[in-house]
Amino acid sequence: MSNIDTTSALISRAVLRDFRATPQKARRVVNLVRGKRADEALNMMKFANQPELGAAIYSLIASAVANAKQKNPSLRDASELWIVEALVDEGFTMKRYRPRAQGRGFAINKRSSQVSLVLSDDKNLRVNKNLKASQMQKPKAQRKPAVIADAPAPTKAADSLPDKPVAKKAAAKKATAKKAPAKKAASKGKAE
Repeated sequence: MSNIDTTSALISRAVLRDFRATPQKARRVVNLVRGKRADEALNMMKFANQPELGAAIYSLIASAVANAKQKNPSLRDASELWIVEALVDEGFTMKRYRPRAQGRGFAINKRSSQVSLVLSDDKNLRVNKNLKASQMQKPKAQRKPAVIADAPAPTKAADSLPDKPVAKKAAAKKATAKKAPAKKAASKGKAE
C-alpha cells in the first residue's frame, strides 16, 4: 500500500450525535453513501427510502461539505469531495418499561446512534489505517478468496499415484425391532 501524505489532502469532518434511530437502522442508510462522491451521496439521501434517516444524513453530509469549503475556499462544489469514512456508533439508550401480565415489567430500549463522516478530496485517503483500501473498493465478486490455513497442501506422492476407484462400504442393515409381548388384561373382581 502506498504511503499517502495526509498533510496535502483536504480532510473535513462532521458528527451527528444522539440521533434517535437505532444504530442498526442508521447503518443501512450510511452504508449506501460510504465511498461515494459527496454530490452523489446528497442526491441519494434526498430520495432515501427512510425519510427521517435520509434527511438527517443529508444535513450531515451538507455540513461536512460546508466545513470543507470553510477550510479551502477554492473548493467549487461537492463533486470534488469523497466520503472516505462513514461510521455509525451506538449512542445513549433510554430504558422504558411496559406493564405486562401478572405484574411484570417488560423493558423497552430506545436506542440512539452517533454518525460521523469524513470527507476528502483524495478518494483513496484512509483516516483509519486498519481499513484496507484495496478490499473496501472492490465488489465481492472481484475480491480474492480467503486462504484456508487448515487445508493440507497437496504432496508429490499423492499426485504421482494413479487414480484407482475406491470401494465403498456396504451400508449396515439395522436390526428390526422386536415387538414386546402383549400384556394380559387382569380380570377384575372374581377369579375364574
